[in-house]
Amino acid sequence: MTATPDLPARPPQAPTTPTAPRDLVGIGIGPFNLSLAALAQPLDGVDAAFYEQRPSFHWHPGLLIDGATLQVPFLADLVTLADPANPWSFLSYLRARERLFPFYFAERFHIQRAEYDAYCRWVSENLPALHFGHQIDAVRWNPERSLFEVDFTQLDADGEAEALGRTHARNIAIGVGTAPYVPEPLRPLADAPTVPVIHAADYLLHRDRFLTAEHITVIGSGQSGAEVFLDLLRHRPPGAERLHWLARTPAFAPMEYSKLGLEHFTPDYTRYFHSLPEPVRDRLVPGQWQLHKGIDAETIAAIHDELYQRTLHGGWPDAVLTPGVAVRTAGRVATTRVELHLEHLEQGSRSRITTDAVILATGYRERPLDQLLAGLDPYLRRDSSERPRIDERYRLVLDPSVTGTGSNIYVQNAERHTHGVGAPDLGLAAWRSATILNTLTGKNPYPLPDRTAFTSFGLTDPRPRTPDQRTATPHPNLVRLKN
Repeated sequence: MTATPDLPARPPQAPTTPTAPRDLVGIGIGPFNLSLAALAQPLDGVDAAFYEQRPSFHWHPGLLIDGATLQVPFLADLVTLADPANPWSFLSYLRARERLFPFYFAERFHIQRAEYDAYCRWVSENLPALHFGHQIDAVRWNPERSLFEVDFTQLDADGEAEALGRTHARNIAIGVGTAPYVPEPLRPLADAPTVPVIHAADYLLHRDRFLTAEHITVIGSGQSGAEVFLDLLRHRPPGAERLHWLARTPAFAPMEYSKLGLEHFTPDYTRYFHSLPEPVRDRLVPGQWQLHKGIDAETIAAIHDELYQRTLHGGWPDAVLTPGVAVRTAGRVATTRVELHLEHLEQGSRSRITTDAVILATGYRERPLDQLLAGLDPYLRRDSSERPRIDERYRLVLDPSVTGTGSNIYVQNAERHTHGVGAPDLGLAAWRSATILNTLTGKNPYPLPDRTAFTSFGLTDPRPRTPDQRTATPHPNLVRLKN
């Protein structure tokens, strides 16, 4: 969520109230709420609307590097793992584009990121419940009507305020996504427009300019850092690469991609993780970095192959790869160069380097919900670290005066502290969306499996049940689904 734009001199029109409350209002339209919208669309009796500040759907446009692939199979689309016959599947997209046979012969299990982005945009352009160019300003609980009030600003093509509006909802799904994370020592430089320090999220926007830099430093050991480093390496002349790749992790490590290791991204593990005490969950997440912050084996191999190729005629490439390093401080040198003060975490030694450009592949953090939900703070229940408590069915734990009416707020990709490393994983998107809709409707429109992993993560209850209509509590006024 970004700051509200300056209002024009002529005030926008007054808020309008729809004649009837919606069953579901989604805030944010990234892949996860797009999944929820796609699965909600065929359901009779579910009146849903989704709002997004941006003018259209785009998924990490700054990282759609040529050839970069998803780290999950194409089956991890918006709907397939909950409803394989759904009309908004990736295969349906290929059929609509008359590309099924080329895809069949390409034998690609992992599709390119650019293709996933194009698929999501196809879905977003065809779902009528999506409203782009709408900035959510406030969410409140109306105790007299037992409904949520959602205030929004409608934006014009230039992002300026055009009109104000209000809608009421029995349920809300928050999918505002994550924001690029910039480490504290580098924030002043990243915020300065003339300093060549950017987050990898904006890499393609600045790529041509950065390629002309004499020396480039990439910081971050995950998949994005590897893809940026590889792309730069391929476009720098042999012997004059002048690249430095730094990482805090003890190695440029491969992502855990063994078949049993991947079972950490199943609903079974999600339920197991949620059942653990809060201190145990908090200890587990940092230690599981290689499940989601490593590099896929093909990218590691491609980097090594590219470096090796440059040694065939003698000499070594002018590229330095150093793991186990933290940036202590950073500052300008003259007007356009950057000096990084480094510390090796194992040696305890310190050094400094001067570089002409810095690309921060330092990942993303969940967007805080406090500002958006400020009007609900008296109703919100928090854990010992002041984070929102979230139940097994992805609902914020609210005061019974709210939830007792059957109204709930669901979250998507804001629950890593309660649901584990699978929260941001695309492979769990359809399952989470189906869980939300099964709970919200009180029916079972998307039957989900009781068991999804061979691993039994705990000594008790190895086959916990998926929440469905047998335990759900729908809003009493929600229209029942047709049989």
